[in-house]
Amino acid sequence: MNEAPCPKCESLLQLYLDGELNESEAREAEAHLDGCGYCRRQYRFERAFRAYLRKTLCEEPMSAELKVKLTALRSDASPGDCL
Repeated sequence: MNEAPCPKCESLLQLYLDGELNESEAREAEAHLDGCGYCRRQYRFERAFRAYLRKTLCEEPMSAELKVKLTALRSDASPGDCL
């Protein structure tokens, strides 16, 4: 079981969490998570962090002032600004 930082972690983990892998790639990621302790810990952390963010962001309403600021920022941004 690998306990050191893993190069596969960066290439697969985010795509797997986002559901952007095809069926074969997802099975590969799952098999890798089964055998790589480092990636498995990273996966659990990211999954928990995303759940926390969803819960936190959905529970606290956005102020009208913040909505206006975000709308202004969005209208000022060009499509190339978002990566």
